[in-house]
Amino acid sequence: MKQLQLEMFGQALRIEFYPDLTQKIFANSELKSEVVAAPDTLVTHQFSVEHQGQGHDVAMVLQPDFDNDTVKMQLSVNGEYVEGVQYPLINVTGDSATAKRGWFGLAALGFKLFKSAKVIKAALAGASIAGYAWLFTLEFALVLVACLVVHEYGHVRAMKYFGIKTKGIYLIPFVGGLAVSDEKITTRWQDVVISIMGPVFGLFMSILCLVLYYATDLELFAGAAVLSALLNLFNLLPMLPLDGGHVLKSISFSMRSWIGLSVCLAGVALGLWISYVFGLTLLVFFLFLGALEVVFEWRQRHFSHLVPLDTYGRVFSAVWYCVVVAGHIAIIYHFADSQSAILSLPMKILSS
Repeated sequence: MKQLQLEMFGQALRIEFYPDLTQKIFANSELKSEVVAAPDTLVTHQFSVEHQGQGHDVAMVLQPDFDNDTVKMQLSVNGEYVEGVQYPLINVTGDSATAKRGWFGLAALGFKLFKSAKVIKAALAGASIAGYAWLFTLEFALVLVACLVVHEYGHVRAMKYFGIKTKGIYLIPFVGGLAVSDEKITTRWQDVVISIMGPVFGLFMSILCLVLYYATDLELFAGAAVLSALLNLFNLLPMLPLDGGHVLKSISFSMRSWIGLSVCLAGVALGLWISYVFGLTLLVFFLFLGALEVVFEWRQRHFSHLVPLDTYGRVFSAVWYCVVVAGHIAIIYHFADSQSAILSLPMKILSS
């Protein structure tokens, strides 16, 4: 059996596809429609969902492609056609047909790709260290790369916790790092946890470096603690595509679509102001990508596949976010009065 999970009008929608071509649609675990599709024939599901005291008539045509594990959806709500979208299918029972597709050849190809990925990762890591060493010093470059790796490892660990396959960590010279997943998330809670665990691991690293600094009196560890805190605090800014923006998007879009749109666009505006004040031209490009993500999220608001956060989830996520932000600020503030220009620089940036 293959499955698709969406969110429509605040309800968790689950669509199941069976080998005998049966299609079932559930809304909040309640069966809404069941049809048996003949080969090469399109059938229409018709059902109603209630949202905020209003009923909505839904007509849905599904075109599954089991070879590629995707399904195309044509949707009409209250007689108004909504643009068709293609979604990935989840194999919930294990597809024996897939396992028979020459798995020896696929395994060999996968092994080659894995080795190639390792070479690419090593090359990018080397280029990052060389680039930062050219701009600053080798010592600074190693500390910076260590901060980036720990941060991205936090994302990877969160993905693995949810059973999401990952492709590992890629360091991008002069940009940062990237934790790449092999599957899509299905809930906004996953988005919150995966996004915030990078800064959480960064906070752990800052605290460890702070302890090592007082144990050894080596300023290198103090510099690593402050640098890690500054980088992670920047990532927690409430604007997409940064980690803080993903947390904000998951919370706000779980309340109302218009709230999500307004809050996320405010985050984009904040990012543009920060870019102007500090001359961060590259950030403008990423803000453009973030704005596109917000617009796409809003357009697909009625049939998003992400299960929203409940009230407890929204409150917990907001408190967790504030605690992590406060932790990084505390690390930076701890060295605010330092005589070292490097250690006091992050606080001067924040105070400006």
